[in-house]
Amino acid sequence: MSKIKVNEIENRTGSTLTLGKSGTTIQLACGATQTGFGRTGTVDWCTTAKTSPFTAVSGDGFFVNTSGGTVTVTLPSSPSAGDIVAFSDYSSTFGDACKQLSICRNGSKINGACGNARLNTSGQSVTLVYVDNTRGWKTVQDSTADVSGDVFISATGGTILTVGDFKTHVFTGDGTFCVSAGSGPQATVEYLVVAGGGGGGDGSGTGGGGAGGFRTTYPSPSSGGLPVSAQAYPITVGGGGAFSPSPTTRGSVGVNSVFSSITSTGGGGGGSESPCSTIRTGIDGGSGGGGAAAPGSAGPGGSGNTPATPVSQGNNGGSGGGNYSGGGGGGAGAVGFQGKPSAPGAGGDGKPIADAFFGPTAPSYGTPGPASGRYFAGGGGGGNQPPASPTAAQTGGAGGGGNGGVWPSTAATSTTANTGGGGGGGISSPTQPNGTGGPGIVAIRYKFQ
Repeated sequence: MSKIKVNEIENRTGSTLTLGKSGTTIQLACGATQTGFGRTGTVDWCTTAKTSPFTAVSGDGFFVNTSGGTVTVTLPSSPSAGDIVAFSDYSSTFGDACKQLSICRNGSKINGACGNARLNTSGQSVTLVYVDNTRGWKTVQDSTADVSGDVFISATGGTILTVGDFKTHVFTGDGTFCVSAGSGPQATVEYLVVAGGGGGGDGSGTGGGGAGGFRTTYPSPSSGGLPVSAQAYPITVGGGGAFSPSPTTRGSVGVNSVFSSITSTGGGGGGSESPCSTIRTGIDGGSGGGGAAAPGSAGPGGSGNTPATPVSQGNNGGSGGGNYSGGGGGGAGAVGFQGKPSAPGAGGDGKPIADAFFGPTAPSYGTPGPASGRYFAGGGGGGNQPPASPTAAQTGGAGGGGNGGVWPSTAATSTTANTGGGGGGGISSPTQPNGTGGPGIVAIRYKFQ
């Protein structure tokens, strides 16, 4: 290999000096440096993140970590045309008002203005080139995209169950589901939100309480469940409809349960004994309360899925059957049974959640039912009084529905805790009163690894 040793190369004619030929790579020897060629519009990135105030150097890019608070960078003093610096949000925290990057202009203008600048978009990266005294440092590249890898959810709140790669947070009372991390397709949850069940009616031939609204995405539909982000989500677990002290008052309505944008409506109260036909009508709700009955007059059951949800949260209550034979409250999985002159109506069954949702602790929640899984939101059974049969079926629906009272001495029962079941219809006040509705439940499940 031949070698040429000279101190200087000059062109013979013209103003252009060409090194090499087309297709040839001009390479500097290892350790050699160049001057006078100017920069190519890029910077050399310093990969040690800055966490405290610093002065930028032309030709360098800096990752700035503001997770501990705002950081101030000072631009180079007395810059020359073509000087270049760049900054990037190392911790994706520039969007926090207390964690921005403050840029001190150091006597030069920034984009033509005599003022300092701030970067306040999470994940932001900017490149500044010094142009002249008129415009000063000019933005030539500004990326506001926070290109981050998908992050699994990390959260606290409620009773936390871990089953394989999934966690389920169970709330049997009000609380907070607090998400501290999660992004991309991984940041979605499955939920079970059951409202409080309605109370049964009071008096003779009364309706069973309607179950609380039942809403779930388990197993998740093709849409991927409910997206969440890093924030606190208040959880409301609705209480059940309370005891009704008077046969002229219908059963109390259950309380709504709420998680994020999901609201399940409290169950409707059961109709009660009264000369007024309005009082005999079951109340609308997540599931409707059963209607009450008197000789020659029967009230209709309340409407379920009120207000309507994309997937029905409950069913109608059954009508009263005359002869003091109340209708059953509606359940999440079935309508309440209509009372007959000889027998009150049973409550409608609720719906099941597969055991995998709760893992090995599944038997601690819900109730058994006609199929596998744990049942929630069953309707309450209707109450009776002669001439209706004293031995007629009046059971509550699977999923915590209370049994209706049986004349002359069997009182209505309340519901299984945290199932959202409706209370059983009463037979006499105050000795054999109506059953109260059961409080609901909220459970949230997600993949954490």
